[in-house]
Amino acid sequence: MARSFDVIFIGAGPAGYVGAIRAAQNGLKVACIDSWKNRDGSNAFGGTCLNAGCIPSKALLESSELYHRAREEFAVHGIRTGEVALDLAAMQTRKAKIVSSLTSGIKALFQANGVTGLVGRGRLLPSGKVEYTPEGGAVEELEAKDVVLAGGSEPVPLAAAPFDGSTIVDSWGALDFEAVPKRLGVIGAGVIGLELGSVWRRLGSEVVLLEALETFLPAADVQVAKEAERQFTRQGLDIRLGCKVTEAKVGGRKVHVRYRKGAKEETIEVDRLVVAVGRRPRSREILAEGTDVRVDARGFVEVDEHCRTSRAHVWAIGDLVRGPMLAHKGSEEGVMVADLLVGRSAEVNYATVPSVIYTAPEIAWVGKSQQALEQEGVPFKAGSFPFSANGRAKALEAAQGFVKILAHAETDEILGVHVIGPVASELVAEAVLAMEFQASAEDLALTVHAHPTLSEATHEAALAVDGRAIHAINKKKAG
Repeated sequence: MARSFDVIFIGAGPAGYVGAIRAAQNGLKVACIDSWKNRDGSNAFGGTCLNAGCIPSKALLESSELYHRAREEFAVHGIRTGEVALDLAAMQTRKAKIVSSLTSGIKALFQANGVTGLVGRGRLLPSGKVEYTPEGGAVEELEAKDVVLAGGSEPVPLAAAPFDGSTIVDSWGALDFEAVPKRLGVIGAGVIGLELGSVWRRLGSEVVLLEALETFLPAADVQVAKEAERQFTRQGLDIRLGCKVTEAKVGGRKVHVRYRKGAKEETIEVDRLVVAVGRRPRSREILAEGTDVRVDARGFVEVDEHCRTSRAHVWAIGDLVRGPMLAHKGSEEGVMVADLLVGRSAEVNYATVPSVIYTAPEIAWVGKSQQALEQEGVPFKAGSFPFSANGRAKALEAAQGFVKILAHAETDEILGVHVIGPVASELVAEAVLAMEFQASAEDLALTVHAHPTLSEATHEAALAVDGRAIHAINKKKAG
């Protein structure tokens, strides 16, 4: 007789494992299947995020920034050091320990909450059952009232630059270099490309980023993108826009990359090449033929606003579905579905899902950008405040960037908040909370912020919306 559960989650990334834990907390009998395999052959829960994405990249970003600061900034603070040397092996070991502690933590959370964690491949069958294939074991069919698809995503390959796992690599491969490349090429100047490029530039690589788009960071607010490009160029990142890669070949221990910029053909040689042109959903391998679950041409599972698929009792969450491929977005969808399964009212406010780029300075935003509001014809007013006028930022030797707030011109409701500067990833949380409760710019302006803090820049930007900033010269408002 087949093993039976109330709900089975296929995938144990941030969407799947979080949803599984919440479902178990709601009193359901839960199984969560995942087939992730590490380089050493070991299995782990946590998906790309914990094993080969968010967590290891942030570990290397932190380590590389400290290395850079020790070499370039400590003297400004009056700290004298001897020769600063890089121990990349130790840096990679630290990264691996962080990843291991978090992935093993998921196992402990599963046990504590009564989730049955299953290692192996899971696939939805036309019958509605789930085919479970454990490593080295017999195929088993599992039954459940509901199935939640949370298969995650994978790097998009580029035909002109096929992965070889060594010299031409994806984002995971770029986190595992055993030596600092003298010259590193990165195809794609989006979030992943910028973060990986920043890591290896700080550690000594000459980094060239080739971006096919003519516009830098088009998803970010136009002023933020302009400031970011300026800061990254100052740091030594060679960002080339409007460059379409036509061929990448390995030869003579180098990668020869040919690209077209307009009508001009150019070639560069690099020691390693990272392809970071985006990610695609991993939907095909978790859906057998004939399941009646609709998938669009790009591989995304079609769902409604509550993540229900075209088939009753089948749900899909995270990178498999529409919206930004962000771990926190997927986690919230997992919680929503787990609550809906037991009859609770639940939803995800997609308008307040923040985005973050963990470079230095960090970039974070929530809500609409200025260009989006202009295109939509929404009347707005804007206020910004530079970190160069913020005492805490100066004390941190991180007085670059600004906070920008966009509010409706008539109602004063906050429509978007954009930050480029120190710990922008943390500062944006206040903006998310404000927008969740439909706060006005005046509400933020009337909120007391501790001094001296970086968050005072948010306070001052809110004041600046109506031309009332205290610690910066206000721009004259029209009319």
